[in-house]
Amino acid sequence: MAPRHVLRCCQRSLSWIPVIFINLVVGWSYYAYVVELCILTIPNNAEKISYLVVFHLFFIMFIWSYWKTICSRPANPSKEFCLPNVEKEQYEKEEHPDTQQEILKKVVVGLPVYTRTGTGAVRYCDRCLVIKPDRCHHCSTCDMCVLKMDHHCPWVNNCVGFSNYKFFVLFLAYSMLYCAFIAATVLQYFIKFWTNQLPDTHAKFHVLFLFFVAAMFFISILSLFSYHLWLVGKNRTTIEAFRAPVFRNGPDKNGFSLGFSRNMAEVFGDQKKYWMFPIYTSNGDGNSFVTRLVNLDPEQIAVGLQINGKSSVDCPASPKHVLGDTVNHIEDHQDGSFDKTDVAETVTVTIESES
Repeated sequence: MAPRHVLRCCQRSLSWIPVIFINLVVGWSYYAYVVELCILTIPNNAEKISYLVVFHLFFIMFIWSYWKTICSRPANPSKEFCLPNVEKEQYEKEEHPDTQQEILKKVVVGLPVYTRTGTGAVRYCDRCLVIKPDRCHHCSTCDMCVLKMDHHCPWVNNCVGFSNYKFFVLFLAYSMLYCAFIAATVLQYFIKFWTNQLPDTHAKFHVLFLFFVAAMFFISILSLFSYHLWLVGKNRTTIEAFRAPVFRNGPDKNGFSLGFSRNMAEVFGDQKKYWMFPIYTSNGDGNSFVTRLVNLDPEQIAVGLQINGKSSVDCPASPKHVLGDTVNHIEDHQDGSFDKTDVAETVTVTIESES
């Protein structure tokens, strides 16, 4: 036990190396830009002051969003996803996977869980001993189940998920703007030093190297930021982009997409005035998500069945479980009727768009 504990402590200590590296680079860039460029190189006071004001604006937002991403603890499933004591004992005593699944299926009936494993089984974490909510995954690095897990990022030494995904996207945005501003304003002095139009002082190394570092980081962050903006617009995580979530009726890569505006609001919140600030404004609780397609059992159908000429069914679920903008319809039979046993297998649900 002792060597394992020591190894775990060493791993945790080493995991901070990327964070320390980023902070050292940012600290040097601050010194190089403020002292070596603005104070020692730029002769015009108006230009110097304007550069410093804009630089510090991007710097503050960059550091704020970066450390919010680092310090936000990953959100875990709520207690309702833990097995009750009786079912937990039955599950642990049972050796047959099929019987274990039957136990899980009984428990999951009352939970807002609509995704399954690739084989159609209920997603259960044997390490955390919880039924996994939709979009929740177990992070082997953090050793916990993380709500709406996107990925584990070594550069922030944290899991990026429901609790800090907005902060992570803002961190990418402000770091990109920070690098772009540095590269754009340093460029003319980079050229002057390169062509020997300015005296060869110790500031030359800092200015030349600052431009290369800023340009390099800008290009790499731009691609990552663009990718995550695309994910936000599609309402997908990185995991879901590589492996489509499996619902009761099969995999659907767009199962959580509600339209661009609602997808953006799910991450950044309903009030646009807070979108650019690294403060928590995301919608929902991370334990359940609005889906485009929901399967209902026969009891739920009896409550919400409503026939409107074309045999469409309106979803009677609560706002947490209702559908988005996409309207799906039950296939009409030739005589206008439909078989209720078929509906029990896969129910196509509709909801009117919210005004």
